[in-house]
Amino acid sequence: VANVRLEDKFHYICIPTGATFEDVLAILENEHVLVNMQSFNWCAKRKNYIKHIYPGRYKIKNRMSNNQLIIMLRAGLQEPVKVTFNNIRYLEQLAKKISTQIEADSASLADLFHNEEFIGEYGFDTHTVKGMFIPNTYEFWWNTDAKAFFIKMNKEYEKFWNYERESKSLEMGLSRNEVSTLASIVGEETRKEDEKQRITGVYLNRLEKGIRLQADPTVKYAMGDFSVKRILKDHLNIDSPFNTYKYAGLPPGPIRIPSIKTIDAVLDYEEHDYMYFCAKADFSGYHVFAKTLSQHNKNARSYQRA
Repeated sequence: VANVRLEDKFHYICIPTGATFEDVLAILENEHVLVNMQSFNWCAKRKNYIKHIYPGRYKIKNRMSNNQLIIMLRAGLQEPVKVTFNNIRYLEQLAKKISTQIEADSASLADLFHNEEFIGEYGFDTHTVKGMFIPNTYEFWWNTDAKAFFIKMNKEYEKFWNYERESKSLEMGLSRNEVSTLASIVGEETRKEDEKQRITGVYLNRLEKGIRLQADPTVKYAMGDFSVKRILKDHLNIDSPFNTYKYAGLPPGPIRIPSIKTIDAVLDYEEHDYMYFCAKADFSGYHVFAKTLSQHNKNARSYQRA
């Protein structure tokens, strides 16, 4: 006899780790999925569900019987969740985003991401670990804890860095972290996918010639404030390894979690002689490129006037 009555075809409930039978009853009651709680209670005890409580995210279908529901719950036949994340600049943001999709809370995730000893076993530190998280959609069990989340993401990271990407990185003379770091800067500089390869080429030219990158986004990251619209002289003196106006070379790690498209744009960078770029005066979001400082200054003045 059906005991589940839903307005829709199905409804999800989440049973947390360590939940008791009483907790499950409270969840079912709060979610208003059962017509008769007493009949479910009686049936669950008869089928000994009270000794087989498994955490997870369960898909309850309309018109399910007590027997069908209990068999699903007692066997732990949960539904996976699709975890997604993008546009992340700080580890705390990532922890908060993930905690809304799986059971692990933001504090446990953030603590693990900053645990030097743990992440060091996987070859990362607190500066480089952001590059391990590749933005995409992944399947997880809802009752995944922080450690299990990290381990799976590390496996996905290793799969992402396949032979083709690894070979391109080696040809560039850059490590995985350096590619991710450069991609994070390029991703902050422009949202235009069709000019990311050219901007990458500019930064590679500057690195090759030992010229400081002077990338405004790295200063904003050092400040911890991306709302700043204009970088002033005082900002350029911030003493941070991420300040590419003060220190030569790439920063010690990514200033954001770069997208797959941006990483691939960096790996397929455009070879040219440009050394500078600035925003176009038409406010299109595109940039104008220059080979000499005098030409760059002229372009910059044009933008400032606009």
